Amino acid sequence: MKAAVYYETGGPEVFRYEDVPDPLAGPGEVLVQVEAISIEGGDTLNRLGGDMSRSPHIVGYQCAGTVVSAGEGVSRFVVGDRVVTVGLDGSHAELRAVGEAFGWAIPAGLTTEEAACVPVPFGTADDCLFEFGRLEAGETALIHAGASGVGIAAIQLAKRAGAQVLATASSRSRLDRLGEYGLDHGIDYTTEDFVEEVRRLTDGRGADVIVDSIGGSTLQKSLHCLAYRGRCMTFGDAGRELPAKFDISTMRMNNQTLVGYFLGAELFLGTRAHTMIAKHLDDIAAGELRVVIDRRFGLDQAGEAHAYIESRQAFGRVLLIP
Repeated sequence: MKAAVYYETGGPEVFRYEDVPDPLAGPGEVLVQVEAISIEGGDTLNRLGGDMSRSPHIVGYQCAGTVVSAGEGVSRFVVGDRVVTVGLDGSHAELRAVGEAFGWAIPAGLTTEEAACVPVPFGTADDCLFEFGRLEAGETALIHAGASGVGIAAIQLAKRAGAQVLATASSRSRLDRLGEYGLDHGIDYTTEDFVEEVRRLTDGRGADVIVDSIGGSTLQKSLHCLAYRGRCMTFGDAGRELPAKFDISTMRMNNQTLVGYFLGAELFLGTRAHTMIAKHLDDIAAGELRVVIDRRFGLDQAGEAHAYIESRQAFGRVLLIP
């Protein structure tokens, strides 16, 4: 099969488009002919400096396609089924072997490309807002990187739950586009201090739940605009700042919570998150929620696609098409 691989971590230029051995479906696994790959923020971070499980390495959490073979003991899928899958790596390829427990059937009415964009962004957004963030109607949610896949998912979910929704992005034009997905107030972090804006927009109270994928100094500032008993979820380091020590002294007197989150742990340790993601696939197929696809690149253009994401121009998901 063809795959986008690299032999060492680094910038987007490390990708090579090469022939590699086809994977096989082992016990409990399905082999999927990949038709759409949604590039996640974690994919770019892993390519930049993450662990390499093999060399050459195939990066990638999430992709969708059609089952072409099934290993011993598989009961949920048969050859010909359309599925979306997640895993720790291996999505940037024409074929992917994955445990059937980490695949979801694609509902009728949902395209394979749309399905490829759902589990990680919508699962992460839902858990950050509700399972760990405990967001309730009437509260205020602040979503960083509002134009990202997780951001657009979180804006829709928070609005549907009856919250006031604030979000940050790198331009006013991108924020304006988020209005149709439920954004109440946008903050251009390149020209505005988001801490001051959140305080102003909430009459000094602050945000009840903050969804922070940026990390670094942005995460520190997020703690400064939490409401009393506010909950801040951190699940990424898109800002790519060096690890820093955080001052949490202001959190104690305000009974605030800082939670580190990783969707993979929830998927490995129970069925709750699997069921939640399946419901989102159904809701998107029914038109109750929306997936936004910004651009499509060929699999042989993986480097260009990663560079485009890192330019922070994307609005929604960027796909690779084998």
